[in-house]
Amino acid sequence: MPGGLVALALGGFGIGLTEFLIAGLLPQVASSFAVSEAAAGRLISGYALSVAVGSIALTAATARLPRKHVLVGLVALFVIGNLLSAVAPNYEVMLLGRIVAALCHGSFFGIGSLVARSLVAPEKKSRAVAVMFAGLTVANVLGVPFGALVGERWGWRAAFWAVTAIGLIALAGIAALVPSRAGRAQPVADAERTTEAEAGRTTEAGAGAGAETGAGAGTERIPPSGLTQQLRAFRSWQVWLTLVATALSYGGMFGAFSYIAYTFTEVSGFASADVAWLLMVYGVGLVVGNLVGGRAADRDRDRALVLALLGLALTLALFGLLAESATASVVLVFLMGVTGFASVPGMITRVTDFAHGAALAASANVSASNVGNALGAWLGGLAISAGLGYTAPLYVGAGIVLMSVAVMAVAAQRARPHRTADRVPAR
Repeated sequence: MPGGLVALALGGFGIGLTEFLIAGLLPQVASSFAVSEAAAGRLISGYALSVAVGSIALTAATARLPRKHVLVGLVALFVIGNLLSAVAPNYEVMLLGRIVAALCHGSFFGIGSLVARSLVAPEKKSRAVAVMFAGLTVANVLGVPFGALVGERWGWRAAFWAVTAIGLIALAGIAALVPSRAGRAQPVADAERTTEAEAGRTTEAGAGAGAETGAGAGTERIPPSGLTQQLRAFRSWQVWLTLVATALSYGGMFGAFSYIAYTFTEVSGFASADVAWLLMVYGVGLVVGNLVGGRAADRDRDRALVLALLGLALTLALFGLLAESATASVVLVFLMGVTGFASVPGMITRVTDFAHGAALAASANVSASNVGNALGAWLGGLAISAGLGYTAPLYVGAGIVLMSVAVMAVAAQRARPHRTADRVPAR
């Protein structure tokens, strides 16, 4: 495994910790700054909003810069944000630190995914993306308990000092181990297999002239660098369909996950103290799904995506039906993690393939997931407010994911006539 890929995964781990650990520290932070629970909660919602905005803005602003340099700068921004949080003398500085740290989140995963896939052979690109995202999924498992444990023993500031240290190590690793030209050009073989076999040798109907024309034989496809060039990627219907499918898949999963603690305690009969380890079971599922999904996507990406989404919809529906069983709930929350993240590596490589490596499209995929998270949480909350019970978000989530299945099926069908008979062999 390339050392640069390990450094990217460590960066993803640190960023994931920053996102998740605050949930276990909110009571301490609120008490320390003498603010209400609602104000403390804005340290989470403000982070999410900054991710959605920052992923597009920073990627657009750095479009012409070498991707390694951009990644180094993003991790440096992450370190500064967490350092601000660690030393914050008041709530306002703490919130500023959260916002600064969040700005790098979407761009790091968007640009990092392009760099990750350039570090391996073309037929292993989805697995490379999965390795980078493994840091994020592991952080999902450890984030809340890590924050709670460190905060209980040494105070909430210690948790942010620890994440700052992780960020510095990742920064050094990326600077030393990621090649300077990583992600700057897509190899000939990769361009031919992805943009010709999947995006099509001819322009897709309705996509705009030249938007999805494959690379010519014997040429090297250079990812667009200028902002205007990158915006042309959004003329592709396949890019938009993939972004919509991403938003809906995240929306369905997050709509259910946002209220899962209530499902466990009010329906399944678990004690509040059990929620932490149940969330760890879910997090382990995310890790497994991420790695399995990356490997499956390298074999037959569209088929793997449709099956993963169908599996998630079925899992959420079954969870709603069987939530009163504690045993079934443990199994299904694990499967919810597996199926929920199995589509992530494939979605990222799909959108970047049809966007011909445009970093803005990769970051837009991260923004789409955050928009989906907000939509799912809102709809799940509406269902509970309507008196439909604490299993309602699971059914709402299943319905949203089914819409994602339909969108992905349409995308796959539109791509199929342009595919060659050849499949990239798995190694």
